[in-house]
Amino acid sequence: MDHSAMSRPAEASGTLTIGGDLTVYRLGFGAMRVTGPGIWGPPADHDNAIAVLRRTLELGINLIDTADSYGPEVSENLIAEALYPYPPQLVIASKGGLTRTGPGQWPPNGRPEHLRQALDGTLKRLRLERIALYQFHRPDRRVPFEDSVGALAEMQRAGKILHIGLSNVTIDELERAQRITPIVTVQNHYNLADRASERMDHAESERMIDLCARQSIGFIPWAPLTGGQLAESGGALAEVARRHTAQPSQIAIAWLLQRSPTMLPIPGTASLHHLEENTRAATLRLTQEEYDLIAQQSDQPREPSQR
Repeated sequence: MDHSAMSRPAEASGTLTIGGDLTVYRLGFGAMRVTGPGIWGPPADHDNAIAVLRRTLELGINLIDTADSYGPEVSENLIAEALYPYPPQLVIASKGGLTRTGPGQWPPNGRPEHLRQALDGTLKRLRLERIALYQFHRPDRRVPFEDSVGALAEMQRAGKILHIGLSNVTIDELERAQRITPIVTVQNHYNLADRASERMDHAESERMIDLCARQSIGFIPWAPLTGGQLAESGGALAEVARRHTAQPSQIAIAWLLQRSPTMLPIPGTASLHHLEENTRAATLRLTQEEYDLIAQQSDQPREPSQR
C-alpha cells in the first residue's frame, strides 16, 4: 500500500463527477451522528465532534452530507465551525424537507415556502451564498411532489443551489422530478444487510441503483452500516473480513463501493477511531468470489427507518 492510501485512504475509493463539475472521492462522510442522542441537540463532547469533522479532510474525504434537521441545525453549525473557510475541493451536501418535533421524530414538510426557508437557514449556517448539492429530504404526502421539486428548481435558477438531489424516493418519483429539473444524486436507504426501505422493496432498490449508474447519478446509501449492526455480523461477512484482516463493517463498505460505479457511501460516526476504520475500507478490494459470497447473505426485515 502506498503512503497516500495510508494517510488519505478515502482517495483509494476512486472518484465520481456529480453533475458534470463536482468531482468527489466515492467514500464520503455523513454528519448526522455528530449531534446529540436521537439526533437531537448538541453533542455530548463538542470538541470531539469538531475533531471528527476536521479529521475527515485529513483522511481525504471531500464529500460531507448533512441536513437542517440534524440537531436540528446542530450538524450544519458544527461543520461551519470546524471547516470554514472551506477548502475548494470540499463538497458539502445538505437536505431540506423534514422538521423536528423531538428526539427521533422526523415529520415531513415539503411545502415550497418551508423549503425556501430551510435553504436560506442552511446557507446562513454553512456561511455559503450557494450550496453545491441540495437534496429534497423526503416526499410529503400532503404536498404535490412536483410542487416541492419545483421550489428547488426555482431556487436553483435564483443561484442558491448548484445541483439538486432527492432522498427517500421511488423510481417513479425520480422520473417525475427529472421532467422538472436535472437530478444528480439519489439518497436512499440501502446496505448489505437490508436492501429495502419502507417505500421500496429489495428488487426496486436494486433497480434504482442500476438506473442511477446508467444515468451517471450518484447513489448515496444512507445507513450503510445499519447503525453499527453490520460490525457484529457473522457468516460470510465475518469470513471475508478474516481473509483481509479487516472488520466486517469495513468489508460491508468495500462491498458497497464495488456494487456500483456511482455508489457514494457516507458512513457516519461520532468516533475518531470508527471514522478512521471506516475510511480505510476504501483501500480494500474484494475478489468476485468474495463479493458474490457476501451478496448471497439474506437481508433481514427491519423496522422502517426515518431520516
